[in-house]
Amino acid sequence: MTGFPTAAGPASPGAERAGAGPLCGACRRRPPAFTYARAAVRYEGVAREALHAFKFGGHRALAAPLGDLLIEAVEGRLPAGLPDLLVPVPLHPRRERERGFNQSRLLARRVGRAWGCPVRDDVLERAVATPSQTTLDGAARRANVRRAFRLRRPELVAGRHVLLVDDILTTGATVSECARCLGEAGPRSVGVLTVARV
Repeated sequence: MTGFPTAAGPASPGAERAGAGPLCGACRRRPPAFTYARAAVRYEGVAREALHAFKFGGHRALAAPLGDLLIEAVEGRLPAGLPDLLVPVPLHPRRERERGFNQSRLLARRVGRAWGCPVRDDVLERAVATPSQTTLDGAARRANVRRAFRLRRPELVAGRHVLLVDDILTTGATVSECARCLGEAGPRSVGVLTVARV
């Protein structure tokens, strides 16, 4: 897809982290619960417009081109190789009913088909209906999602390379909290895959 600002793979440029690639300054100051993060593009311009139309405008068909962009950008660039399991970041049931779909699940399914990787949306659940993260700063985002997720299927995670899938990586608060929950089951590694990063 043309017109998208590239993100050069890692979630943000910075120092090297053993086996996981570059680590941004924010992650050096406050290490996240995940091992690595990869994004296809920067959250600006055409990418921002497309993700807004997808997430808030109800344009589910955008899951296909956005998922394909993600596949093309990161395939072969995951530090731990292809994952054993893809886990979409869950929405609270009320939020999913309002939106009509979970954008992360649609993206994960697209990636899973391309990579021949199972997608399990029953591993994590969003147990708390938190307010939107949109207007919150980093500290408030972390507080907002603390204990918001629950691990439901630890046996699917134990000893495996698990890849969390979401649409946008902003501060990493949501995916870090999801990764913390997954970490309770003893995975081999937990990565994060998003279409865009802020």
